[in-house]
Amino acid sequence: MNIAIRIIGIDPGLRRTGWAIIEAQGNSLRFVEAGTVRSDDKADLASRLCQLHDGLAAVLHEHMPEEAAVESTFVNTNASATLKLGQARGIAMLVPARAGLRVAEYAPNAVKKAVIGVGHGDKKQIHMMVKVLMPKARFDTDDAADAIAIAICHAHHRQSVTARLALETLK
Repeated sequence: MNIAIRIIGIDPGLRRTGWAIIEAQGNSLRFVEAGTVRSDDKADLASRLCQLHDGLAAVLHEHMPEEAAVESTFVNTNASATLKLGQARGIAMLVPARAGLRVAEYAPNAVKKAVIGVGHGDKKQIHMMVKVLMPKARFDTDDAADAIAIAICHAHHRQSVTARLALETLK
């Protein structure tokens, strides 16, 4: 008997953090909800991080996911922007970890490969395939659509992640 597992996918960002809740039961995926947590770009960094924390904590409290997946940070040419993204990503990992969830991390190319079949592609391709894989999916921003893709990626890889984590606990 396959039990439905509720997964939250998180696309971290300081201005906008996308989130998506899906349920995976065997090979079947079901869209639950998606949205975006926003921070006030006029506020100081600490306040913005608190806004992201509180917003994600509310999502977890409302939807009660059992597993979490977060997109890995990529390094770009702007060191300051990369550092701020890393801080937002820390919040995106902390909130589900503090709720007792194991947090899996996926590189952007792994997410694209899981959703569109190749490791490189643009946002339009991701959105199109998210709609093909989950026709009932609704998202308000690109960040929420990316979060759906991250959750789908985790659903496809979760068995190998779960097995790897189980082996690590035996060490």
